[in-house]
Amino acid sequence: MSVKRCYYETLEVERTADDGKLKAAFRKLAMKWHPDRNPGDAASEIRFKEINEAYEVLKDGQKRAAYDRFGHAAFEQGAGGGGPGFGAGFASSFSDIFEDLFGMASQRGRGGRERGADLRYNMEITLEEAFGGKTAQIRVPASVSCTECSGSGAKPGTSPTTCPMCSGAGRVRATQGFFAIERTCPQCHGRGQTIKDPCPKCAGQGRVTEERSLSVNIPSGIEDGTRIRLANEGEAGLRGGPPGDLYIFLAVKPHEFFQRDGADLYCKVPISMTAAALGGSFEVATLDGTQTRVKVPDGTQNGRQFRLKGKGMPVMRQPAVGDLYIQVAVETPQNLTKRQRELLQEFEEISSTENSPQSSGFFARMKDFFESFGN
Repeated sequence: MSVKRCYYETLEVERTADDGKLKAAFRKLAMKWHPDRNPGDAASEIRFKEINEAYEVLKDGQKRAAYDRFGHAAFEQGAGGGGPGFGAGFASSFSDIFEDLFGMASQRGRGGRERGADLRYNMEITLEEAFGGKTAQIRVPASVSCTECSGSGAKPGTSPTTCPMCSGAGRVRATQGFFAIERTCPQCHGRGQTIKDPCPKCAGQGRVTEERSLSVNIPSGIEDGTRIRLANEGEAGLRGGPPGDLYIFLAVKPHEFFQRDGADLYCKVPISMTAAALGGSFEVATLDGTQTRVKVPDGTQNGRQFRLKGKGMPVMRQPAVGDLYIQVAVETPQNLTKRQRELLQEFEEISSTENSPQSSGFFARMKDFFESFGN
């Protein structure tokens, strides 16, 4: 039993050779080993046939992909005419290769039970609902199995019949020269069955469109953009096929007071200039329904943060809880009366650098920086 040479070796090219290099190599070798140039040389004739066979496979992207994956086994079992062919056992697997490589995959399986499509539902919730969790009721229009025909698509009292073209396989074999593949049956569209008397309610589809009410459990601590999957709650499959899934995409609405970063919350609270200077306190409401007092020490600067431990968001399906960060924004007085202005001017006159160390220090450094240009 002879062993076939590698097609790439036959054409004397690398496996990474592009179409241009393949063509150039073929022309060169074909001219060299052509029987007309080597009359009476049986070895040259055999070599010429090997070159043609190798080029016929490698010049075709689909055949080349099959050869790269399976080697000569891709073209064995029942090949006719001395060229590459496909046996009955390989036809099905090679069709699968096409699906993997060239995106021909389908949700329809053998026997015609086509899976229903997945559905998407967009839901908005408040930050309070994300904090505490909830059970929401939604209404979703979707295809459901037809009750009249029990999803078969056939008129009650009748049943689907085996497709005469594919004998119920859902696929037919097509042969073009030495190249053969399986494809979806054009008569039954891969279902393996045909319906002579379709159900009047669903027009032979085996499903009808209805609006359903579903319950969705939203866990505490859920984050914006989270996807919840409800298995088998998508569209019903054609003619008794399995249903798809329903995906709930959650969006958390912006809150009036709080901004969220993971499990932590942030809140900006304005305080008066005098409260920042003299100190004081204020109360903030938290998402757990309580109020917490925040103490402000005297001399508090704008932008200072205070951490309230355990007052943030719960972590979904975990006992951990984030923190709440309060950032104070010192508000400059506006619409001053004459007396208020006089008091502030008097305060400015009696103030020292110790009262405003940051501004005094900054301008002192800036002065030194400017004077350095004159030296």
